[in-house]
Amino acid sequence: PATATGRAPQRTWTGTCLTVACQIGVAMAVLDGWQYVWHRCMHLNRFLYRHVHSWHHRLVVPYAFGALYNHPIEGLLLDTMGGALGFLASGMSPRVSIFFFTLCTVKAVDDHCGMWLPGNMFHRCFWNNTAYHDVHHQLRTSGYNFSQPFFVTWDRVFGTHMPYVIEEDRAHGVLRARPMALHTSAGK
Repeated sequence: PATATGRAPQRTWTGTCLTVACQIGVAMAVLDGWQYVWHRCMHLNRFLYRHVHSWHHRLVVPYAFGALYNHPIEGLLLDTMGGALGFLASGMSPRVSIFFFTLCTVKAVDDHCGMWLPGNMFHRCFWNNTAYHDVHHQLRTSGYNFSQPFFVTWDRVFGTHMPYVIEEDRAHGVLRARPMALHTSAGK
């Protein structure tokens, strides 16, 4: 819109880097808590698991395109509502939200890619990564590693954290995530 001088106002970045970082941090924490609670509920409630969440667990071995493969109700409840709550609670601008939602989507795809890549920034920045989520999918009736998409805080707080080890599968030339509890019992 034009001003009294007839010129359009110059667009400037409205938030400082610290403000934006805080907004993204708040949104990440809100989304993480929301998704932990609902993800765990969907595993504990037989009806919700059988009719809603089991769609996502048809992918025993996660792959990138399956990141958002889920029942529409799960997509609405976990992703859409969780993202909206994070957006609203953080007070971020629409411009910052574009970055935040892009980050969430790319992180979800990376978590489901099934590949532990050296130098991957998500693996360096977050404990909740490809290997962490692979363990959740490996334990078919999983009571572990519900946390998503960023932190493992809620799993640690509520006792649902399953540590893992990365092992080299020389026969196939890949690295695999193995749950620690299963890893140690198999070695006995």
